Amino acid sequence: MPPSLTFIHSLLLFITAFIAGGLNAVAGGGSFITFPALIFTGVPPIAANATNNTAIWVASLASAGAYRKDLGIKKEVFLLLCGISLIGGIIGSVALLYTSSDVFKKLIPYLLLLATLVFTFGDHLRNWLQLQSKKSSPDSVPLFHLVLAQLAIAIYGGFFGAGLGILMLATLSFLGIKSIHTMNAFKTFLGSCINGIAIIPFIFAGVIAWHQAILMAVGGSLGGYLSAHYARKLEPQLIRRFVLVVAFSMTIYFFVTG
Repeated sequence: MPPSLTFIHSLLLFITAFIAGGLNAVAGGGSFITFPALIFTGVPPIAANATNNTAIWVASLASAGAYRKDLGIKKEVFLLLCGISLIGGIIGSVALLYTSSDVFKKLIPYLLLLATLVFTFGDHLRNWLQLQSKKSSPDSVPLFHLVLAQLAIAIYGGFFGAGLGILMLATLSFLGIKSIHTMNAFKTFLGSCINGIAIIPFIFAGVIAWHQAILMAVGGSLGGYLSAHYARKLEPQLIRRFVLVVAFSMTIYFFVTG
């Protein structure tokens, strides 16, 4: 059972969610802040993951609204990937609910490490994929491979989710999309599908800490909406460095304390 919210905990969760919403809109990696914040305030690991997922979903809708004008190509493939994202999100969230709290707690450091490595080398992976895409047209990429990759990413997103955006950007590179703003728009909408559908099993299981989720959803929505509008004026590399410091710090912390 999640603990009652104190004023200090409420302030901490709101501020971290606001920052995370901005990070997710600009560079990704917001879960490196919000998930540990929930753990630090006494929310059990599986409940913290479900609560974080719920708050991120609401915040991602705000970002999606700001990015909607950038979503203007490959609608057929986009709709297919949305459907695959919904299926994968359900599978991942149900798998989480069938994972014992002790096992999930032991998995946390490794999941964070995986997400941190993905975030660290995501740009290099995306650049390599974009180079490959110049050698062939998007139509030459087997649709089955795209679907399979997005299904695996969606399952991971429903189960945990940190680093999800970077994985999706890598997948979208296979489509030959050159504009980072268009890629961010696709990533945001697909992330909304994954996180949104995952909430349904979490609701029926009663694992969401609703007071924390609502508070963080408000903070994350404000941060995400404002940052999505001003993303072009910010320096992404500075933001990435900040996220990397936080990501490695949290990963080391959970390895040490786990």
